[in-house]
Amino acid sequence: MNSVKDPALMAGLLAEALPYIQHFHGQTIVIKYGGNAMTDESLKRGFARDVVLMKLVGMNPVVVHGGGPQIGQLLERIGKKSEFVDGLRVTDSETIDVVEMVLGGLVNKNIVALINAHGGRAVGLSGKDGDMIRARKLVLKKGAASDTEDPVELGFVGEIESINPSVVDVLDEGDFIPVIAPIGVGVDGRAYNINADTVAGKLAVTLGAEKLILLTNTPGVLDKEGNLLTGLSEARVQELIDEGVITGGMLPKVRCALDAVAGGVRTATISDGRVPHSTLLETLTDEGVGTQIGRSREVVRPA
Repeated sequence: MNSVKDPALMAGLLAEALPYIQHFHGQTIVIKYGGNAMTDESLKRGFARDVVLMKLVGMNPVVVHGGGPQIGQLLERIGKKSEFVDGLRVTDSETIDVVEMVLGGLVNKNIVALINAHGGRAVGLSGKDGDMIRARKLVLKKGAASDTEDPVELGFVGEIESINPSVVDVLDEGDFIPVIAPIGVGVDGRAYNINADTVAGKLAVTLGAEKLILLTNTPGVLDKEGNLLTGLSEARVQELIDEGVITGGMLPKVRCALDAVAGGVRTATISDGRVPHSTLLETLTDEGVGTQIGRSREVVRPA
C-alpha cells in the first residue's frame, strides 16, 4: 500500500496538526507568494487549497504576491527592455502602467480566481484600495554613497510610508481572504512599485500577525557546508551575516524577516515554495519547511 494513502499515517498527520490549528486559530498569517509556487500549475493549485484550508480551520491568511517574471514578459512583448539596479526594476511612466496592469490586474485576479475555485472567498486588492499603502519615491544611492552624491534614478519605485489595515480587517471579519498586489500610492496620487517581501513584512507588523511566511526558490538559509538551518534567533542571524554566511539575494529576505520579528511578529519563515503544500507543512507540522526566525535562540514551534 502506498504510504501516502495509509489511513493510519494520515490520521497521525491530522493529529500532529491539531495543536497548530489550536495555536493559530483566530491569528493572522501573512504569506508572500512568489517564485516557482506562483508559476508551476501543480504548485499553484496546492497553494490555493492550502490557503482555503487555513481559512476554514479558523486562521486568517493574508496573501501578498509578486509578479516580476510576468511583468518582464509583457514588457518584452511590447518591445521594452527591463533594466534593474540592485535587484530593483527601473520603473518609468510606461513601465508603471504595465506593472499596475500585471500585478493589480492579471496576476492578482488569477490568484483570486484560483482560490475561489477551490472553495475560498478571496478578494483582490492593491495598496491603492482603501488608501492601504501610502508610498514615497525610493531614493537609492550607490553603495555607501555620501549625501552629496546624486541618487540612482529608479522612477516609480517606492518605499512604504504607512499602512492603513482597515480594509484588510474588514475582509478578515467577513471571512474573506485578502490577496494584495504590492502597489502603493503617493500623496500626488501616483502609483509606486514596491518590493513584495517588504510589503508582506510591513503588513505583518501592522496587522499584528502571528507568523510571516516568505515563499522563495531556495530551501532556506544554509550554513557554510550547505546544510539547512531550520531555526534561528535574531542574534544568530546577525552573526551569520557578519560571518558572510548569509549573502546576496538571501540578505534582503532575511532582513525582512528580522524586521518583522523585531516589530512584534512571533516568527518569520523563509520557506521553499518549490515543495508541494509548503505553506501547510510550515504551518501545521512539527518539522516545517525552510528557516524559521524567532525572538529566542531556540525557536520552538507551537505545542
